[in-house]
Amino acid sequence: MLATVFFARLSTGIQFQSIAAVAPVMVPDLHLSFAQLGWLIGLFSLPGIVVAFPGGAAGQRLGERWAAMVGLSLMAIGAVVIALAPTFLMAMVGRIMSGIGGIIVNLAFSKMIAGWFAGKEMATAMGVMLTAWPVGMGLALLTLGSLAETHSWRIGIGASALAAVVALVSIVAIYRDPARPADATSDLTTARSSRLSRAELTAAVMAGLAWTALNASLFVFVSFAPGVLVVAGYSVARAGLIVSIALWMTLVSMPVGGYLADRTKRNDQMVAGGAIAMAACMIAFIWLPAPAVWCLIGGIVVGAAPGPAMSLLPRAVSQERLSSALGVYYSVFYAGAAILQPLAGFFLDLSGWPAAPILVAAVVMAATVVPLMAFRAMSPRLLRGQ
Repeated sequence: MLATVFFARLSTGIQFQSIAAVAPVMVPDLHLSFAQLGWLIGLFSLPGIVVAFPGGAAGQRLGERWAAMVGLSLMAIGAVVIALAPTFLMAMVGRIMSGIGGIIVNLAFSKMIAGWFAGKEMATAMGVMLTAWPVGMGLALLTLGSLAETHSWRIGIGASALAAVVALVSIVAIYRDPARPADATSDLTTARSSRLSRAELTAAVMAGLAWTALNASLFVFVSFAPGVLVVAGYSVARAGLIVSIALWMTLVSMPVGGYLADRTKRNDQMVAGGAIAMAACMIAFIWLPAPAVWCLIGGIVVGAAPGPAMSLLPRAVSQERLSSALGVYYSVFYAGAAILQPLAGFFLDLSGWPAAPILVAAVVMAATVVPLMAFRAMSPRLLRGQ
């Protein structure tokens, strides 16, 4: 079941990265500004602000398997709409559809793994599942840019739709929900009857901001870094290959980072150290030679942070209110991820400097330590001494 979910979740990373992967060809064809490009990238996350809560409710009522099937279907249809889009507005409609589907899928997959690994190797299983996203992004950088350059950006986007269809088939054919105890109660009912305290709400927001700064800045980097290399004379395919090195390295570094954090009990240091080290690699990517080296090192060091960062909230909030807290957490994340992409594109339009979004990403990545420190300032009773 873990392998099936991992394989299917690759499609979400592929589809998120699809716009950025074909951007060098798509932008002139649709006459897009870089701010508009940023919006297309960010719209994959923006619907999460309003979809996260009802998406979780749908999974609770329909079952995670059916929710995943609905989400993957929306992803495929949305990608087809983008591939056929003659204008920016139609591409936006398709991207919103894809984003809604992707949000439902991510919520469903998280619940799938939680259900199958309850009382077992939960952290390990979650770490494996998390790696599917950057691997999918790496696959998009390796393949879709080349398809766009040799054929058409529309073919590249169509390939991302095909990936969602293959994922859908795998869920239909292989995945089954775990058996539920006869006396199991609804998580949704529990969430509705358990109101977060002010301290828990603040903790959820701070943890969500830390997760947003860590991930959204990485999204900006892998979305705009290929364009920096293309301006420097690299082909689209070569640029995508170099930037994808960072994502491929996280396949190993993320599980290892989580393991080291568990062994050393230095979660905060792992999050802060990984974020600051990755920010330094982004700066080096801009001004120093050998971009492939900095992508390699960045992919290694950033892997120290996601596992311990993801564990912040579950260690702070009681289980009966964790669903509510995670709803706040993911709403913050999706809002931040959606806003940062067009903001990075805006600074590129404003300055005319291709590396401006990378500098924005470096600043936000380093700023992960600010909400992390605010989170740790919560009461020891709330955080249970963690």
